[in-house]
Amino acid sequence: MTDAPALDSLEEHLASHVAPQEELPVVEPEPLPDDRFLDRELSWLAFNQRVLELAEDPNVPLLERVRFLAIFASNLDEFFMVRVAGLKRRIATGIAVTAASGLSPRQVLEAISEKAHELQHRHARVFAEQVQPALRAEGITLVRWDELGDAEQDRLRKFFRRQIFPVLTPLAVDPAHPFPYISGLSLNLAVVVANPVTGKEHFARVKVPPLLPRFIAVDASGRPSAPDAGAAAPEKGPMSFVPVEDVISEHLEHLFPGMEVREHHTFRVTRNEDVEVEEDDAENLLKAMEKELLRRRFGPPVRLEIAEGISPRIRQLLVRELRMAEDEVYELPAPLDYTGLNVIADLDRAELQYPRFVPTTHRQLAEVESATPAEVFAKIRERDILLHHPYDSFSTSVQTFLEQAAADPAVLAIKQTLYRTSGDSPIVDALIDAAQAGKQVLALVEIKARFDEQNNISWARKLEQAGVHVVYGIVGLKTHCKLSLVVRQEADGLRRYSHVGTGNYHPKTARLYTDLGLLTSDPEVGQDLTRLFNQLSGYAPKSRFHRLLVAPRSVRAGLIERIEREAAAARAGEPAWIKIKVNSMVDEATIDALYRASQAGVQVDLVVRGICALRPGVPGLSENVRVRSILGRFLEHSRIFAFAHATGDDDAFEGPEVYIGSADLMHRNLDRRVEALVRVSDADQVGELVDLIDESMDDATSSWHLDGAGDWHRRHVDDEGNPLVDLQAALIQRQRRRPGASR
Repeated sequence: MTDAPALDSLEEHLASHVAPQEELPVVEPEPLPDDRFLDRELSWLAFNQRVLELAEDPNVPLLERVRFLAIFASNLDEFFMVRVAGLKRRIATGIAVTAASGLSPRQVLEAISEKAHELQHRHARVFAEQVQPALRAEGITLVRWDELGDAEQDRLRKFFRRQIFPVLTPLAVDPAHPFPYISGLSLNLAVVVANPVTGKEHFARVKVPPLLPRFIAVDASGRPSAPDAGAAAPEKGPMSFVPVEDVISEHLEHLFPGMEVREHHTFRVTRNEDVEVEEDDAENLLKAMEKELLRRRFGPPVRLEIAEGISPRIRQLLVRELRMAEDEVYELPAPLDYTGLNVIADLDRAELQYPRFVPTTHRQLAEVESATPAEVFAKIRERDILLHHPYDSFSTSVQTFLEQAAADPAVLAIKQTLYRTSGDSPIVDALIDAAQAGKQVLALVEIKARFDEQNNISWARKLEQAGVHVVYGIVGLKTHCKLSLVVRQEADGLRRYSHVGTGNYHPKTARLYTDLGLLTSDPEVGQDLTRLFNQLSGYAPKSRFHRLLVAPRSVRAGLIERIEREAAAARAGEPAWIKIKVNSMVDEATIDALYRASQAGVQVDLVVRGICALRPGVPGLSENVRVRSILGRFLEHSRIFAFAHATGDDDAFEGPEVYIGSADLMHRNLDRRVEALVRVSDADQVGELVDLIDESMDDATSSWHLDGAGDWHRRHVDDEGNPLVDLQAALIQRQRRRPGASR
C-alpha cells in the first residue's frame, strides 16, 4: 500500500489530468453613487420633527399632545448633550472626518444649528398657539404671575416662603465672586440689582433647584401644590399652572434685601454629558465610571437657551462668560424648558388622554396564571411562546418566569443580562431571592448604559451584597443583548429555559415600549445562551452558535449573507423579499447590501422608527425599497429581520427565515456592543412577525413615508380625509378580542 499523496502533490496530479479551461472574467459590481447616504444627525432631527407633528395633530388626545411636546424637548436635550457635543469635541481635537453623507463636520454642525433653531421655534409656537388655547378651553391654564387673582397670589407668596425660599442660593458676580458654574439643563435667572444709594449695578445668578416642580399647580380652590412622582394627581376641575421661575422672580427682593431689582431673565445651558471611560482594567471599571459621572457635570456648554426680551447687555454677558458661539444661542419665547410639561400630561383627565389600556396575559400563559412553577415551565416546554409587549403583559410573562424560577426548588441556576431596569425592579428582587435560596445566579450588569450609569452601579452593588455573581461584560464592548437563562433539574436530566428579547428587563418601560420576546426550552437556544454567558463572564472567544447571531462577530456578516442570498434568488428568477423593522438604520455595509438587493429585483420593506441613512425609491439604486416610520402612543422598539428564503443547510427550518433581537443597524450595535438575534422557528410565529411588518407597510396604515431626498411625509388620512388605521390601536383591540386573554 502506498502512502496517500500530500495535498500539494494531489492538486498537481489532478491539474495535470484536467484539460485547461478558459478562465471566466471576474465581474465586479457596478460602483454605487457617492451621495447614496442620508446624514445621520439630520435624520435624527427629522425623527424628532415627527414627534412634534404628533403634538400638532388635533386628532391626538390633548394631554397626549402635551406629552409629545415634553418628549420632543427631552429628546432634543439628549441630542445636544451627546451627538452635538461629540461632534464639537471631534472637531476641536481634529479627529472629525467627513460623514458618509459627504458633508464635512462643519457642514453637519451648521445644518444641525439651522434645523434645530427652526424646530425649537416651531415647538414653542405649537404650545403657545395650538395646545395652550386648547388646554384653556378645558379649564387647564398655564398662567404668568400677573394673570393670577389676588387670593392665588397670596397663597403662592406663602408657598414661596415655606417651600421655595429656603432652598434658593443667589450667587453674585463681582471681582470677589467669579462667574459661577452653570450646571447642564438647569433653569436659571440672570438678575441685575442696584444699590439704591450709589446706583451701582451688580449681576447675580439664581439657580432654580431641580427638585422644585417645573410648574406649580394651583387647583380649583386656589391652593398651590407641588406634584411629584409620589403625589396624588391634582383634583379635577379648573387648574392653573405657574412656572416656578415666575414665583421666584416675583420674590427676588427677599434674596437681595436692601437692593433694587432692575432686571431678571431666564436662561438654560446644555452641556456635553456623554461619558467616556478607559476600560484597560475591567476590575476597576466601577470606580472609573463613578469618577467619570462626577466629570460629566463639568462638560463644556453646547447650547444656550435664553428667553425672548433679554436685554442686549445681559445676553452679551452670558454669551461671553459661557464662551458660546452665536449660532449656539437659542432665543425663545418664555417659559423655557418644556420637559416639565409631563406634570400637566399626567393630570387625571381620562377624556383628554388615550383610552385606558391594561395589558393582557399571553394566551399560552393565561391557563397557568396562578399555577405552580412546574406548570409554567411545562407550558414553555409545550411550545415556544412569542411575546409582544405591551399588548402581552410583561409582569405575567417575563417577570413571572423569573420570579417562578427564583422560587422553584428544582431550578439550580439563573443567568441574566441587565442593561436598564427600574429603581424598584422585581427582576432584581427575583435574582436576589434566588441567590439567597442558594441558587447559582449570574447578573451581567451594563453600567455604561447612557444616563442610567448611577442607577446601574447601585443595583450592581446591591446584587453583589446579596451573593449574586455580578460581572460587567467584555472590556471595550457594551453588553446590550437581552437574555435570561434558567437551568432546571427535571426527571430526564437538566433542562435549560431561555428568554431572548428586544427590550430591557424594565417593568415600567415594558408598558410604554413595543418589544418582542421569545420564551423557549429549545436545547439549541439553551446551549447558545450558555456559551454566550460563558463568553461574557469568562473566556470563550471562539464560541459557535446555532440559532443566534451575535455581535460584534456575526450579526452584520449574518444579515448581509442573507441579504445577498435574496439577491441571488431574485437574479435566478425566484420570488425574493426582505422585511426589516428597527429603531435606526445607519450601517453603510448593510445599506449597500440592501441597495444591491434592490438592483437585483428584491422587494425591500423597512420599518424604521428613528434614523435612516438609506435613500429609498432612487431609480437604478433603490426603486424596490420602501421605508415607513410609525410613531404613536407606544415607542416602537422591537427589531425584526425577515427573509423569504431559509438557510439551505438546515432541514429543521422551512419557509421564511426570521430573527428578533436587540440589535439596530448602527455601527455601535454591530461593532461595539454584544448583541443577540434569535431565529424564530415556529411557523405560525414566523407568519405573525411577517404580518406585523406587512401591516406596518400597508398603505391603509397611518405612518410616515421616506423619499429619496430624505424628507418624511405623513400619511394619516386617505384621499377623502378619513383617518387611516392606527396600528397600535388596532393591536390593542385585537389583543382584547383574543380567546383566553386574561388581565
